[in-house]
Amino acid sequence: MATDLATILKQLQAKQKPNQLKFQLAGSEENKYKCKACKDKHLIIYRVHKDTVWKEEHFQVKGKHETRSVPNEMVLEEDFLAGKVCSPAEAWQWKDTYSKKCDCVKAIKTNRILKSSEITEAFKSKGFKNFVTDGKPQVIKEAYECAVEYYQSFREIRFTEQNSMALLGSPGSGKTHLLTALSNNLMSKKQIGVLYFPYVEGFTDLKDDFNKLQSKLDRMKKVEVLFIDDLFKPLNGKPRFTEWQLEMTYEVLNYRYNNKMPFLISSELSTKALRKVDPALADRIIERCSDFTVNITGEDLSLNHRLRGIENV
Repeated sequence: MATDLATILKQLQAKQKPNQLKFQLAGSEENKYKCKACKDKHLIIYRVHKDTVWKEEHFQVKGKHETRSVPNEMVLEEDFLAGKVCSPAEAWQWKDTYSKKCDCVKAIKTNRILKSSEITEAFKSKGFKNFVTDGKPQVIKEAYECAVEYYQSFREIRFTEQNSMALLGSPGSGKTHLLTALSNNLMSKKQIGVLYFPYVEGFTDLKDDFNKLQSKLDRMKKVEVLFIDDLFKPLNGKPRFTEWQLEMTYEVLNYRYNNKMPFLISSELSTKALRKVDPALADRIIERCSDFTVNITGEDLSLNHRLRGIENV
């Protein structure tokens, strides 16, 4: 037979001390929320004393500088309402309020960005810390330093004309690892949306399903950062592309070029080889990546990360 809540409470009150019951009920209330800090409101409200000093904070929104006033000191609204901050007679001194997004909003956005990036689970483990530079040629260290510098300066360069990056040259030299590490850091630490597009597999999927072609092209054009991996990947020493693939690639990158939207490019082709495929497309890549381009060239097997530790090759 169902027992109503009032009956249950009476039974608990008869068996437990008041503070035990209060703790139990509070615990069950807390468990209802994914975020205990904001109780899933995604916003935390504070009270500010009338004598508190406010300071100006400067930040960027879509390339524009904005400012906001932030109090030096504040207390939680719920503590104020619970009488933990002041007496009722002093409450008028705390009439000012300040609110900010809860930290859970950042976590929710980051998870959403990571899921939509189309970066594989294996690639999500790629970071700057697990990229090997010890014993590698100087050009590999330069590629690593270039990727780190790009990440660190992203906020400043994002809306400029030199806001993109290209790692070109020898296969197995870590180009994909570095650009994936860069992408992972942009997503997890700066909440910047990235779309990963492996050139060969990506166009194969689109060729097999033209119904999703336009929506995919729209995403490639408008995502905050586009990462094209292994552009024109050679087959038997020759750049691999069809006229259709070239047309689609140009359409996407030209849109991003015209709108100063960042892209990351890895390719086994040099800048000279890219120009032989299509000068107009190559020049757009070269111009936008002019501050962040590394050409990894040479016959030295130490360039190849995949052969690291393999003897007698």
